[in-house]
Amino acid sequence: MKHALIAIPLILAGCASAGEPEPLPGSLTYGGKVAHSPYRPGTVVKNTFLGDFGYRVFETYVVQPDGTLKLTMQTTGPDFLWQ
Repeated sequence: MKHALIAIPLILAGCASAGEPEPLPGSLTYGGKVAHSPYRPGTVVKNTFLGDFGYRVFETYVVQPDGTLKLTMQTTGPDFLWQ
């Protein structure tokens, strides 16, 4: 019971510190490259690619006022659901 009382706050702290999504290999902004969009600021741009272990990665970007893309959401799912 004592270990459970210690583990629960640690698990919750790990969930709360998720922060912003990080670009993966295949992302439009991976490796620090600056991707510019011809669309007006505020436009949502979606990107999909095949990630590690056969998982499909779904990304959502928002065009910033300077024309760069900001990664706002990133999820993964099995590739067979994409077909």
